[in-house]
Parts: sequence; structure tokens; C-alpha cells
Amino acid sequence: MRAKVIQPFVLLAAASMLLGTVHAATLIHAGRVIDGVADRALTARTIVVDGGKITAIEAGYRKPGAADTVIDLRESTLMPGLMDMHVHLTSEYSRTSELDRFKKDGPDVALDGAMYAQRTLQAGFTTVRDLGDSFLASLALRDAINAGKVPGPRIYAAGKSIATTGGHADPTNGWAEFLGGGEVGPRDGVIDGTDAAVQAVRQRYKDGSDVIKITATGGVLSIAKNGLNPQFTEEEIRAIVTTARDYGFTVAAHAHGAEGMKRAVRAGVDTIEHGTFMDEETMRLMKERGTYYVPTISAGRWVFDRSKEDGFFPTVVRPKAALVGPQIQSTFAKAYKSGVKILFGTDTGVSAHGDNGREFVLMVEAGMPAMEAIRSATTATAKFLDIDDRLGSVQVGKLADLVAVPGDPLADITAMQRVHFVMKEGVIHRRP
Repeated sequence: MRAKVIQPFVLLAAASMLLGTVHAATLIHAGRVIDGVADRALTARTIVVDGGKITAIEAGYRKPGAADTVIDLRESTLMPGLMDMHVHLTSEYSRTSELDRFKKDGPDVALDGAMYAQRTLQAGFTTVRDLGDSFLASLALRDAINAGKVPGPRIYAAGKSIATTGGHADPTNGWAEFLGGGEVGPRDGVIDGTDAAVQAVRQRYKDGSDVIKITATGGVLSIAKNGLNPQFTEEEIRAIVTTARDYGFTVAAHAHGAEGMKRAVRAGVDTIEHGTFMDEETMRLMKERGTYYVPTISAGRWVFDRSKEDGFFPTVVRPKAALVGPQIQSTFAKAYKSGVKILFGTDTGVSAHGDNGREFVLMVEAGMPAMEAIRSATTATAKFLDIDDRLGSVQVGKLADLVAVPGDPLADITAMQRVHFVMKEGVIHRRP
């Protein structure tokens, strides 16, 4: 009688079961997939996640193995983790914000940031650019998230924004003289002249920033009268951009008025933030030079709504909010039709953290197709950040940053405000 030959892989499988080491994967059964590559949603797919990466994408719903975990999203749409290119994770504007600047220390701000980071992740945003903080709290938050100490999105942080004296990011605007108002310099993000501009960029490098943020014009929420005027010379901006390139930084420019935008674009910045009163000449310059536009429509809508409430804003801020707020959405519509390159960004921290998805609704209202709006927060942003080799699309080999919404956001874009599944690098942070 011949002995039965047992194949080696059977022995290995049996040994693995005895030792409790049966290999397990996560299988996501998705009714629809917006993968960032195809022009339409794919249907009935199994996304296999193992070791923090997407290891397979299969048509139909794979039957799970004994140890596999199945996530049932057959009534949902799965897509890449969302990316917001303009947030402020360590603050959130309120009626008390003007006083909070004097009451909160660095530890208070950092702990607020940990809370807001978790809300942002729960809303489906797995990567963000934080464009300005105080106490360098966003840098500490970034490092804590990367070390697995607190949950939150992947952060590309600017640290302290760079302004000119009295400019939108001068932290001493509104201070009484006895508090030391005006005694600030490049270390604090306040510069005048090209030498100080260079020093400020080098200080950001020393601090550990990932990106440079400048305030090329006045702003809405600063305690200063003008929200539109140019606040840098073109030479100062060019000195910042040239030095930033030496240190591997991109440069983001907050700008509401057209003249400040033109100076920033000609000087070589990478993104224009807000762009409220962008004119046709600015759009032409941006297209010629490949400058991206980050519209932040939701912040504009939010400040306009609050401007109607007596006592919500300081007296000097209220008229700026009423002027700038309603304009951003119509500017976005013109820029989109003109062919300016657009990246998704909200300026959340002005509006409430976790409400980032409202921006999709406002973009679609202004004429951008839903698929393009979603791509502006996935494939386009990943390419801009130079991380599209590992993020931004649902493809085999990419990191498993995945989110899902109920129903079909291509038919109802408001679904983007109802994210109910969030995975970052294979770790589930929210499930239906």
C-alpha cells in the first residue's frame, strides 16, 4: 500500500493554524469605487488591504478566508483618502478668538490641535497642508501623528506664516504697546526687506516646516483695516521663493487683492490661497506659470454668514468679512472656466473642523463636475505634493488611505459630507 504524499504547502498551512499564525487580510466589498484613474465609478469591487497597502483589486466580491476581515460597503462609494490643502488644525474661530490669543499658551493650542486633527480624520481627510499656526504647534502635532501617539491626518505644516510689519500674519496686530506690540522679526514671521525675507525662510527650515506660507495681501480676520492691499514688494516675495527653493520648500501665498496676487505669481509662488478678487490678468499669469489656485469657498461663505451676527467679529473685521465672503465662489467659477489649475482647500479652522466636505458642495454649485471636485482632493493634490507614487488613487501597491460615503456622490455631492468609513495606511479609524 503506497504512502499518501502530503504536499509541503499543506503542512505549512497546518503548522500555521496550530501556531495561530494564519495570514489575514482585510477585504473591502465596495458597491462603487472612484479610483482617481477611471473617468467613471467602477462597480462591485473587492479591495484587498494587507500590511497597510492595497494588494489586490478584484471584480466582484471575493469570498473571505477564515481569518480575513470583511468590510461591507456594497451600498457605498469607496475612494482615495481625501486631501485638504488649506487648514489650520490648532485653532477654530469663535466669538472669543480675539481674547483666546492672550489666554491660551502653547500646550493649550497643541491639545486643541489633537482634538481638531481627529475630527478632520473622521471627516475622511487623511492628508492636509496646515498653513499657519502659533507656538509651532502644528509641527509637534505632525510629529505626534507620525509617531502614532495621536490619531490624525498626515500633515504638511508651514509653522508660523510670514508677513510684513502690520501684515495679515503679524502676530502683534491689535496688541497694546505695553504688551510688546511691534517687537517682532523674522523668527516670529515678520519681515521687511529682502534680507529679513531670506532669514525668515531659513528660520522655518530650522523650525522643521514642510512648506512656506506668506500673506501677500491683507486678510479678513486680522485686526487690521485693509483686507485687499498688497503687503509685500515683488522683490521680497522673490527673495522668499528663491530661498525656499534652496531648502526644498513650496510657497503658498494667501491673497485676496489682485495686485498682491500678481506680484506673488510673477515672483514664483506655487499656490494662491483664496484669490478672492482675482482678475483675468491674474488668471492668465497663473496659467502661464502653472500656479495652482486653492479657493477656500467654504471659509468665504462662513465669514459672510457670521458678518451678519452682531458682536461676532471685532468691529474692524466685520466689513471685511461682508465684502470678501460672497465673492470667492463666483471667482472660483470664473477661474475654473478659465482653466486655472485647482486644488481642494477649505481654510478650515476659520469654519469648524470636520465640516471640510462642504467645500465639495460649493464647488459643484459653482459649476465644477462632481468627479473633478473629488479629483481636486485626491489625484491632483497627491501630484502637487509629489506623493502620487503612494497616495491619491485606489491602485495596487498604493498605501491604503481609503474613505467611503453612503450612496453615490457623483449623483448627490452632499454625500461627501457624510463620510462613514475611514482607513489610513490600513488602520480603520471609522466604520459604518
